[in-house]
Amino acid sequence: MNLREKINNQVVSQVYSQVDSQVVSQVYNQVMSQVESQVVSQVYNQVMSQVESQVDSQVVSQVWSQVESQVVSQVGDQV
Repeated sequence: MNLREKINNQVVSQVYSQVDSQVVSQVYNQVMSQVESQVVSQVYNQVMSQVESQVDSQVVSQVWSQVESQVVSQVGDQV
């Protein structure tokens, strides 16, 4: 193998190495971006689900409290 072929092989090797690292970096970034968006979405959904259930529970509790007080008041008036 002459000098020209050796240089060509080294250049080709370096170029492929750079391309490989860029591709790996891009794929990694894309995958991590998707993972992050999924995690954010899941956390958001869980938090919102908890908030909704707490709000629902509080609203039901308040409504029942009002209903009970009204019923007690009406029954007291009738008695």
